[in-house]
Amino acid sequence: MNSRRFLITGGSQGIGAALVKQARAAGHQVVFTGRNDTHIQTTARETGAYGIRADVSADADNQRMVDECGAKMGGVDVLINNAAFGYTAEIGTIDMARMRGLFATNVFGAVDLTNRIVPQMQARGDGDIVNIASTSGMKGAKGATVYAGSKWAMRGITQCWQADLRPYGIRVVCICPSEVQTNWMGKTGRNNPNKLYADDIAATIMAGLDMPRRVLWTELAVFANNPWKED
Repeated sequence: MNSRRFLITGGSQGIGAALVKQARAAGHQVVFTGRNDTHIQTTARETGAYGIRADVSADADNQRMVDECGAKMGGVDVLINNAAFGYTAEIGTIDMARMRGLFATNVFGAVDLTNRIVPQMQARGDGDIVNIASTSGMKGAKGATVYAGSKWAMRGITQCWQADLRPYGIRVVCICPSEVQTNWMGKTGRNNPNKLYADDIAATIMAGLDMPRRVLWTELAVFANNPWKED
């Protein structure tokens, strides 16, 4: 893959930070976003990427991302919609304000940001958009109405964007990771060497982007081969 200009949301830790690291190691320009100054500065220092403190649920922040990408890189070739968070509650106990806030980040923010970037990709007749969903968006689960619902939404949105954008030579891919060893929802005691790592998901995405332009992965679920193994 020739040098490309990446914008990665939620890129200061977890899967996003792994993507920043691997994209930079492959020689690409990278702008990434986050909401924690310490994490942003650490990732920027370690990778040489340019970090922005921004919240995808805020329209003004999304426009600022687009403007800064234009100033720093001249545009965006690869948009990775990764920013998201979780919330668990069973029906009958759901806090609707929290649900609306989650959808504002996990769904509406990704749509708003992509809506602002797609016209430049259409004008060039080239671009890649990667939406990070989840295997939670492929099956229902107890207490998962809000988070899984947002990931189901991103899978459907991806399919709509594919129909919209394939005629322009723009590839839109949905990646659905299974459980990854990250500090997800404040849970740090999730380490298991046989489960997925953030670097595994990042490597999968980079491999997909490196496929010939005529090749489109429409959707890919990524599971650990044997997460039940005991060493």
